Amino acid sequence: MIIDLKRVFVNENSSLPIEYLLDMSKVDFSGVYPLKNPVEIKGSVTNKASLVELNADITYVFEAPCDRCGTYTAKKHTLHIQKALAPSIEGEESDSILLTPDMKLDLDELVYSEVIVSLPMKHLCNDDCKGICFKCGKNLNEGKCDCPENEIDPRLSALAELLNN
Repeated sequence: MIIDLKRVFVNENSSLPIEYLLDMSKVDFSGVYPLKNPVEIKGSVTNKASLVELNADITYVFEAPCDRCGTYTAKKHTLHIQKALAPSIEGEESDSILLTPDMKLDLDELVYSEVIVSLPMKHLCNDDCKGICFKCGKNLNEGKCDCPENEIDPRLSALAELLNN
């Protein structure tokens, strides 16, 4: 979505509301497509005292298998972005100011990059997920398995004997 900001830049104390959905279902993240539902963007671009600023909340649902137990789960994430906008700046470039040289903002590109950076590196079904048994593969969140707890790897049994002596 390209937003024409000319009216906001010219008129002090003006505001432009933003509310739309962005389809990011084709985004591949580690072999899965976790953004099945559209990303929701709500906010506004305002001009207060000649400072043009974008304030928006980006909400998305991340759907993927849990990294510990493999249970398919969905979690809602919301991030807030606040960016100062300017058609140009003099001197050095600034990371805190978003340039809009033709007074138009490509909001899709901005939202896309913000969402990609904020995607969770570790996706868990819940914070205290116990994972799966490395021997039998049982989901330990559903209960204990029948595997012995302190079984020694046969390759290390000679070392265990040294500890017993």
